[in-house]
Amino acid sequence: MSKLIVTLRDGEEREIDGAAGLSVMEVIRDGGIDEILALCGGCCSCATCHIHVDPEFAAKLPPISEDENDLLDSSSTRDEYSRLSCQLPFGPELDGLKVRIAEED
Repeated sequence: MSKLIVTLRDGEEREIDGAAGLSVMEVIRDGGIDEILALCGGCCSCATCHIHVDPEFAAKLPPISEDENDLLDSSSTRDEYSRLSCQLPFGPELDGLKVRIAEED
């Protein structure tokens, strides 16, 4: 299993294991972190799984889709490293990925 390092809204950092084939959102949820609502269940139709990705990993991620980009536009805390965690497939190539859960809008 690969490691995902998640910084919670209060600054606490947690390291969780994630299986290949899951999305980053699913790894976070399955790791017992409840700060991501993921209301749409990963269908890219809300922005409640907004995270900020560590810049070191940005180039390893798939390109942002138009739908994801549009949804992130609704966030007041969007930055150049904002992504929807449901749109990021997790696997060995992202071992050690660091993300920060975005503030709620």
